[in-house]
Amino acid sequence: MNVTESPQSRTTREPSGMGGFEQHPMRTIAVIARKGGSGKTTLAVHLAIAAHLRGRKTILADSDAQRSASEVLRGRQGPGPEWVETSGQKLFAVQMAAVRSGADAMIIDTPAVLEEEVSHSIVVSDLSLLVIRPTFLDIAAALRTAEIIRRLRKPGLIVLNQAPPAREGVEPPAVKRALEALMLMRLPVAPMILRARANYQSVLEAGRSVEELDPTNPAAREMGALWDFIERLVYGAANGARKGAAS
Repeated sequence: MNVTESPQSRTTREPSGMGGFEQHPMRTIAVIARKGGSGKTTLAVHLAIAAHLRGRKTILADSDAQRSASEVLRGRQGPGPEWVETSGQKLFAVQMAAVRSGADAMIIDTPAVLEEEVSHSIVVSDLSLLVIRPTFLDIAAALRTAEIIRRLRKPGLIVLNQAPPAREGVEPPAVKRALEALMLMRLPVAPMILRARANYQSVLEAGRSVEELDPTNPAAREMGALWDFIERLVYGAANGARKGAAS
């Protein structure tokens, strides 16, 4: 891994909202969940690979002491996102090193329980993704993190994950209740819901994403749609996926 942790004076512009970014600098996205098992690392890895597949030079900063994201990418064969094992206090140095290396995107896999570490991630990020399952405990645990994002005046987005499937276009009661409860956080919710699907986890054994397994399967369509939505938010509609997707 050629990303070193050395500080540099060059910085990217800190956005005041979802818009107003410069045209080309690297974007940093933090993936956050306060409950174990919410699918945080699975989402972080999939988003890093999604950016890579669309031709963006991508770095995954693994600040979770479990290092699960690093283990997944270490097992990947062929081209893919780079990764670096780090901590919250070192994220700024990692970010500056990534900028110098010409990276387009940095995805941060954050620890689940350390509030100070999560706060470091929010500060350096252009967008914080709050990953929440449609359960009371997940929503209750996420309230504090949503408050931190608002207090720091940083852009945030809620991603509803591991939701049961809709039946004939009708959401299950648990999903309906969760969507109503999420309004209390006063953060936008991603318009696409990630469903509980076994292949999200099974593909990680080979360091792959569901988009690489079969681009036509429902999980691949969900993940692709989520990344495309995030990409428009942080890069702007006029600066979408790079031409010449990675192989």
